[in-house]
Amino acid sequence: MFDSLTERLSGALRKISGKATLTENNIEEALREVRRALLEADVALPVVKDFIERVKLRAVGQEVSKSLSPGQAFIKIVQAELEAVMGVANEKLDLSAQPPAIVLMAGLQGAGKTTTVAKLARLLKNDQKKSVMVVSADVYRPAAIAQLETLAKEVGVKFFPSDISQKPEDIAQAAVKEARKAFVDVLLVDTAGRLAIDGEMMDEISRLHRTLNPIETLFVVDAMTGQDAAVTAKAFSDALPLTGVVLTKADGDSRGGAALSVRQVTGKPIKFIGMGEKIDALEPFYPDRIASRILGMGDLLSLIEEAERKVDRSKAEKLAGKFQKGKGFDLEDFREQLQQMKNMGGMASIMDKMPGMGALPPGAAAKVDEKQFSRMEAIINSMTPKERRNPDALNGSRKRRICQGSGTQIQDLNRLLKQHKQMQKMMKKMKSGALANMMRGLGGMRGPGGFPGAGGPPRF
Repeated sequence: MFDSLTERLSGALRKISGKATLTENNIEEALREVRRALLEADVALPVVKDFIERVKLRAVGQEVSKSLSPGQAFIKIVQAELEAVMGVANEKLDLSAQPPAIVLMAGLQGAGKTTTVAKLARLLKNDQKKSVMVVSADVYRPAAIAQLETLAKEVGVKFFPSDISQKPEDIAQAAVKEARKAFVDVLLVDTAGRLAIDGEMMDEISRLHRTLNPIETLFVVDAMTGQDAAVTAKAFSDALPLTGVVLTKADGDSRGGAALSVRQVTGKPIKFIGMGEKIDALEPFYPDRIASRILGMGDLLSLIEEAERKVDRSKAEKLAGKFQKGKGFDLEDFREQLQQMKNMGGMASIMDKMPGMGALPPGAAAKVDEKQFSRMEAIINSMTPKERRNPDALNGSRKRRICQGSGTQIQDLNRLLKQHKQMQKMMKKMKSGALANMMRGLGGMRGPGGFPGAGGPPRF
C-alpha cells in the first residue's frame, strides 16, 4: 500500500535524518523532495501547498532548533502533519439512534460499494455484536440486488429483498419497517451508482436521504483514482450531508493521493479503508498508523490486532505445547504456519505493517513471491502424513512422486526442506532461550523508543 510514496518520502527524509544541524537551506532541499513525492503521489495541489507550509513553519521554528536530534525531529514533524492532513484520530460510526440506526452508502459505479456494504455488515456483526440488515435500492443494475443477497448469506446478516420495478424510496421505507419489526440494530442501504456525477443521480439520492434521514451517510470511493477521489467526494459532499468516507482498493494504490487529499478537500473523515477483495478486508482508518506506514515505520498495532482476529489461537497453543514437551517442528506445523500467514493477507501484507521495512531496498515488499508459498503448501499436501512427520525419510522416488503430485520441480522440494530445517533450528533456539536473547539484542540496536507507535521496546 502506497509503496511509491513511501519510497520517495523515505529517500527524502533519509538525507536529512543524519544532519547534525538543520539550516534553512537543507530544510528547503528536503521540502522540495517531499513536495515532489506528494505531487507524484497525486495528492491535490492545495493540500500539498498547505502541508509544506505547515512543515516549514514548524521546522524552522523552536521545535527543531532546540532538539538534540534535529534530523529526527524533522521526520517527527512530517509524521505529525501527515496525521493532521488525514484527520489525527479514527472517527467511529455513530450508531446512537433509535434502532435501526440507518447507514446510507453512496458512490460511483465500480467503487466497490455493494461489496463494502457486506464488509461493513460483517465488521459490525463480528466486532460490535450488532444485528444487521442490508437492502439494495439500486434499481438500475439487477445484478446488484442478487450480489448483495449472496454476500449477505456469506457474512450471515439479514437481507431485505427488493425489485427493479420498485422506486428506491419505497424500497427504503419497506426495509425500515421490516428492520423495526425484526428488532435490527443497524440497517445498511446500498444505492445506485453511475459512471459519472449527474443531476438525475444526485436528485435521486437526495430524495432517498430525505426519506430515510440516516444517522450516517458514507461515501465509498476508489483509492486508485487519486485526487479525483477527493474531487468526486467533494461533489457528493456538496449535494449530500456526508458523515464520512470509505476508501476502497487501497491495497492496489501505490500512490496514496486519495488518502492524503479526501479529508482536507471535503472536510469529512475517512472512517474505513478497504485492503483487498476478501470479505474481511475492511479496517477502521487510523491516520497515525497510516502515516507511520507511509514513512516506512510499519504499523505494529494493526498487525497485532489482525493476528488476534485471524490467527487460530487453539492451533497456536497446540504448537506451543508441542515445543514445551520437546517435540520437533515437522512439516505439518510448517503448513499450519503458511496457512496462518495466508489468513493474514500474505507476506507482502505482513511486511507492509512490520516496523523497519522502510530500511529495505526500494520495492522489496512488492517483490515477495506469494506464489512460492502456495507451491510450498502444494508440496506438503502431496506428502503422506508419515512423510510430513518425518521428512528425513524422503528418498529419490518419494521426492519424484511428491513433485508430480504437486506440479513442482525437485529443486522446489529441496528448497522447502532446507527452509524447514532452518525453521527447526530456530525453534530449538526458541526453546533454549537463545532466540529471546537474540531478539533482546535486536531491540537494543533499534535505539530508544523501540518500534514507532508501540510504546517502547518489547520485553521478552
